[in-house]
Amino acid sequence: MSTPLTVGLVGIWLKWRRRVPFIFEVGDLWPEAPIQLGFIKNPILKFLLRRLEYFIYKQSHAVVALSVPMKKIIEQQMRGKTVYLLPNMADLDFFRPEHKKEALELKFGVQNRFVMSYIGSIGFANGLEFMLDCARITEQSNLPVTFLFCGDGAVLESLKSTTKNLAVNNVVFVPFSNREGVREVMNVTDAVFISYRNKPVLETGSPNKYFDGLAAGKLVITNFNGWIKEDIEAHNCGFVIDYKRPEDLVKHLWPYLNDKNILRRAQENAHELSKKYSRKKLGEEYVELMVK
Repeated sequence: MSTPLTVGLVGIWLKWRRRVPFIFEVGDLWPEAPIQLGFIKNPILKFLLRRLEYFIYKQSHAVVALSVPMKKIIEQQMRGKTVYLLPNMADLDFFRPEHKKEALELKFGVQNRFVMSYIGSIGFANGLEFMLDCARITEQSNLPVTFLFCGDGAVLESLKSTTKNLAVNNVVFVPFSNREGVREVMNVTDAVFISYRNKPVLETGSPNKYFDGLAAGKLVITNFNGWIKEDIEAHNCGFVIDYKRPEDLVKHLWPYLNDKNILRRAQENAHELSKKYSRKKLGEEYVELMVK
């Protein structure tokens, strides 16, 4: 299960050593992701990493892709290779719609606020400075919105520093936590924000927190195109903001702030969509895949 891509070498070694097939699950498209993000520029290194990717796919018994566009890209690269589609799973037993608990609202300092949460990796690829722009604009518009960040990553400290320099007061940082802590954050959350930089390869991703947010029955907001955009728009459980226009958040968010029934229906739709990705359903499909 990648990333990193090199974990596939372990699968190949076990295949040769134990004489068993291995199935390679592609979590992110590597090396294309770091290439598009500008981390890998050397043409020789690009060539070698792409050959490694091809070699790992070739040696696998089958490849599992986490989204439809990811599956199509791999099939184009590997003509004739068996590629299964199995997205990440929603844990409907652990995350579920709940009424906000006053004690948790006090804990996070979000009483009587509309809470928009980003939960997960705080890295360069996530482009979270976009959310800070959104926070600044909603504060200037006097909207009762708090942006809550829960996670860890390479740019966490710089994100905190930027927040301080911008003097944005409607942003709260919560320390990286275990699943119980994430469930507490979800309890006070009205909308989950799924954020990526504006790069085509990132639109193929399948972030876990998208599925957690659906299971918890939260409005879903994103700033990128791709299959998740199509998913939430088709099921009326969220909306997309143009990555270049953070100011558009105000007009998109206003109906949900103004009418609690609109928000409630979108959240109910999100939970209904999560059943499509239930851990039980997809787990059974995974087992069937393993015994083919």
